[in-house]
Amino acid sequence: MLDDDTPLKPILWRGWRGRCPRCGEGRMLHSYLKVNATCPHCGQELFHHRADDGPAYLSILIVGHLMVPILLLLWETFRPQPFVLALVGCAIATVLALYLLPRLKGTMIAYQWAKGMNGFGQRSA
Repeated sequence: MLDDDTPLKPILWRGWRGRCPRCGEGRMLHSYLKVNATCPHCGQELFHHRADDGPAYLSILIVGHLMVPILLLLWETFRPQPFVLALVGCAIATVLALYLLPRLKGTMIAYQWAKGMNGFGQRSA
């Protein structure tokens, strides 16, 4: 759990990179979105997380806000056919969502660890 004098930003950065929020060395995810029960490097328990649908909601929120200016820029610059614009927009949105989803999940788990939420505060030192 995060002490009062420890900054939150490095812990969230570890989560963004998919690393253990405690040591920053072990991998938090063992596949695309599956969380390890414990950190393979320091043994920190990670199964307490309750990320659930949060990363998906954040991903949709971010991708939706990024797609409007991207599509507007593509339309104003190249004037493609609407079908082509829709295909390009769907491809960009899919790639962005797939890129953001595991990173946002790691960040959300790191935030829960830092704040001692959902059982993280009851771990052994």
